[in-house]
Amino acid sequence: MSVFGGMEDLLQDFLTESSELLSEVDNKLVELEKRPDDKALLNDIFRGFHTIKGGAGFLNVDSMVSLCHRTENLFDKLRNAELTLNPEIMDEILAATGVVREMFGEMSQGRQPAPADPALLKALDDVLEGKSSNASTVLESPAVTPSVLVSTESKPEHDWKNLYDVLLDEKEVATQVTSEPLSSDIEVNSVEHNEVLAPSAAILEPMQSLKPAAATSNARPQANSQQLATQETTIRIDTVRLDQVLNLSGEIGLTKNRLTTLRADIMSGKMDSITLKALDEAIGQLDLLVGDLQNAVMKTRMQPIGRLFQKYPRLARDLARQMGKDVELVISGEETELDKTMLEDLNDPLVHLVRNAVDHGVETTEERIASGKPAKAVVELTATQVGDHIRIEIIDDGRGMRPDVIRRKAIEKGLIDIETANSLDDKQSLQLIFLPGFSTKDQISSVSGRGVGMDVVKTNIQKLNGRVDIQSAVGEGSRFTISLPLTLAILPVLVVKVCDQPFAVPLAMVREIITIRQEHVQEVSGRATIVVRDEILSVRSLANLIGWEEVQLPQFGVLMQSAEHSFILAVDSFIGRDDVVIKPLQNIRPKGVAGATLSGDGSIVLVLDMEDLLASDTAETSAIKTSRFIEQFV
Repeated sequence: MSVFGGMEDLLQDFLTESSELLSEVDNKLVELEKRPDDKALLNDIFRGFHTIKGGAGFLNVDSMVSLCHRTENLFDKLRNAELTLNPEIMDEILAATGVVREMFGEMSQGRQPAPADPALLKALDDVLEGKSSNASTVLESPAVTPSVLVSTESKPEHDWKNLYDVLLDEKEVATQVTSEPLSSDIEVNSVEHNEVLAPSAAILEPMQSLKPAAATSNARPQANSQQLATQETTIRIDTVRLDQVLNLSGEIGLTKNRLTTLRADIMSGKMDSITLKALDEAIGQLDLLVGDLQNAVMKTRMQPIGRLFQKYPRLARDLARQMGKDVELVISGEETELDKTMLEDLNDPLVHLVRNAVDHGVETTEERIASGKPAKAVVELTATQVGDHIRIEIIDDGRGMRPDVIRRKAIEKGLIDIETANSLDDKQSLQLIFLPGFSTKDQISSVSGRGVGMDVVKTNIQKLNGRVDIQSAVGEGSRFTISLPLTLAILPVLVVKVCDQPFAVPLAMVREIITIRQEHVQEVSGRATIVVRDEILSVRSLANLIGWEEVQLPQFGVLMQSAEHSFILAVDSFIGRDDVVIKPLQNIRPKGVAGATLSGDGSIVLVLDMEDLLASDTAETSAIKTSRFIEQFV
């Protein structure tokens, strides 16, 4: 039972507002450490913390008010030049903001937060009294602590051969499936937040400008129905975008009325050329409007990636202090927009990559000076939109990675054998760091050494239909490039045909389409291959991959490119390019299937997950299938 009885809506609004405000405060504190004489920045931090304290006071959260009040007094002394900011004082301040964030977590579960650790309160009091400060243990913000969710839910496997029978027999599979639900509550921002200092106004004003947030989310099951959602279930939308949706809805309504009139005319036998032309024009107009409406609705889900990036300066600063390194995190492209649902799933991979850059990538200050580098290491986090994709890069100017060392470590840990290692080039060797259990650290620490982090990166990025590429130069640094679609709601696909059945493959993986001729197929190391512009590519039959018998020789090949695989997918024919809405399959889980969609004629088209399909194709099975495939051509 929540202790905030009757105030749940206000509590949720407070947590939404204050969590963002605290993230801004954390970032400004990191900047303040670089520019301790910046009075304007210090005043911004003071006002932000005062607003949080005012909201906590309105909700009668005395433990948070007490902690915020001490920290506020410290800011006041810094403003009046009664104290001089140093790293030890900053450690105490950031430790306090970390505890405030932990208190947010307790409040989100309907509990009054426990008082702050007396040791932290004493440390703040000592700083206020001018006593020497011993740095507290650097606390990481719980908001950016990586976690791996392991699903224990099991769904029955279905064989590819009877999959379509199952889909067609169980009509509800095609009709009941729904895409990921949107939040039912939309938070509309038409003006910027005003910074106010009065405790009651500080929290009442933003609360009045917000709609109540849902306590639970349909997208993620809750263990306790009374427990408030710990994940934000609201989204901020510019009113201009909502106006565009409203205008398009009105236009569609007018077009619908026109079609209704034309339908009545046709039903009454009016089939002259003028009526048919008017019908064609109305349908064309409806097609354009629906497309515009779809784009407008999609834009309402788009959020600036800066809301995610703002968590990481504090993370990098704390970790650098913990490891005795001098690291600056430089962020650019915060205005780049990405689907909100993807932002949430992107947090863990970016946390691991930023931590990895600070922990593994950059050297200590002494090592950098000895090698002729600047004492301060720089880690860059950038985001840009390239076509219909988002490119996120994490770049460090550290020691770089040695492919030979990575191969040796992978062999030592039993992740690959010597023969496999010898067949890998440098680019493929760098991809070994994504293997589960891989780590170059011999000693396990609180930061690294367990070989989990980079595996999480690859797994989560693949779930978002993205890929991760690595570039590294020894002594110069490393670059991790994440490529993601703008949204998961609509997926551009290439629809192909095998055994008279359509399948959809992600267009992001398609490089080009070629014609397969018998004289072009050669056997190399027991695999069917084709040379394309001096590049030897293996040929994988889609029919063989899904376990179907080929009724004819494949006529076409799709050059597929992913982070780990480059190959030619052999198919019978093509239907064309399309933008589809993927529907999850209920109660069935075939390997290699991302979901299903409906074609224009109403038939079911399976959307393939090529990475999963290739991973499930074992070496022994693949050798048998390849042998059969070669026999057909040779």
